[in-house]
Amino acid sequence: MLARRMISNVLEADPALCVIGVAANGKIALAKLAQVKPDVVILDVAMPEMDGLETLAAIRQQDHQLPVIMYSILTERGAAATLDALSLGATDYVTKPQTKSKQEALEHIQEHLIPKIKAFCANSPSTPVKAGVEPFPGTSLKHQTVTVSDVKSQIKILAIGVSTGGPKALEAILPQFPANFPIPIVIVQHMPPVFTTRLAERLAQKCQIKVAEGYTLGQLEPGLAWIAPGDYHLIIERNGTGVHLRTHQDAPENSCRPAVDVLFRSVAKLYGANTLAIILTGMGQDGRLGCECIRQVGGQVWVQDEATSVVWGMPGMVANSGLADRVIPLPDIAAEIIRCV
Repeated sequence: MLARRMISNVLEADPALCVIGVAANGKIALAKLAQVKPDVVILDVAMPEMDGLETLAAIRQQDHQLPVIMYSILTERGAAATLDALSLGATDYVTKPQTKSKQEALEHIQEHLIPKIKAFCANSPSTPVKAGVEPFPGTSLKHQTVTVSDVKSQIKILAIGVSTGGPKALEAILPQFPANFPIPIVIVQHMPPVFTTRLAERLAQKCQIKVAEGYTLGQLEPGLAWIAPGDYHLIIERNGTGVHLRTHQDAPENSCRPAVDVLFRSVAKLYGANTLAIILTGMGQDGRLGCECIRQVGGQVWVQDEATSVVWGMPGMVANSGLADRVIPLPDIAAEIIRCV
C-alpha cells in the first residue's frame, strides 16, 4: 500500500504522466487493464494471490506490445525473479529503493522509473502518459539501413555494451557461438550487484562458450565471456602472463557503474585495430565515447538497429554520431560476428 502510494505520488508530480489505475494484486490489475488501457504497466514482482510473474504471463497472452516494467527488490531472490520476468517478456525493471529515508526513496523512483516510462512511450502523443501502478503502445521504430564495410584487421577481441533489453539481446547472441569460439569476449550490461551474478549463471547454462562474472585477475581466454560485476567498472590490462581483468569503483560515468565507456577505452588501448565493439539496445549514451576511442585506433564498431532494440538510445547515439561501421538487426548479429572472427 505504501509503495503504491509513493510511486503514484511521484508519477503524478510529473506533468507528462498520469496514473490511471492502481491495484493491490495481479487479479485486480488484469480486470482493470481492459478498462483503463494504460500506456505502461508497473508490476511488482511480489504480490498476494497472483504474483508478478503470473500477472506478466497473463498480460503477454493478451498483449505482446504493452510496456511492462517490473518493480523488484535488490536481493538474490529478486534478481532471479526479475530475470525470469525479462525472459517472459517484461520490457525492463527497476529495483526498489534500498533506504529508510522517504526523501531518498522518492528521489530513487524519480531518477530510475520516470525516464524508463518516458523512453518506452517516446513516440506516444503529447498527452500525458497513462500509467497503471502495480501492478502498472510499444514505440514505433524505423528499420535502419545496414551499411556493410570490409573488416579492416583480424578480430582478436569482442567487446559488447548493452543496457535496457540486454538480457534477452545477449540470449539471442551468445548461445549461437560454438564452444571453440576463437576470441575472448568482455561485456558491460547495466545491472546492479547480484543481478549480474545471476545473469552470468543463466547465460552459462544456455551457452556452449563459458560465461562468468568478471573479477580482478580473471584471465581473457578464447571462448570465455566475462560480464562486468554490478557497481564495479571493468577494464582489461596486460601483464607478464597475458591479459587480465581488473575491477574498480571509480566514479560512475554516464551515471553508470559499470560503464561501457570505461571498458571500451581499455580495450582500445590494448587491442587497437583488432577490436570488434558492439553496442546493443539501451537507454542513454554510454558507449559513444568508448566507440570513438575504438574507431580512432582502427577498430570496428557495430550497433543493433532501431527496429529490434527495446530502446535505441545507446546504439542510436553511436550511429547518429557517425561511429558505426554497421547497423544490424539483432537476429543477424551472431552470424555476422562468427563470419568475421
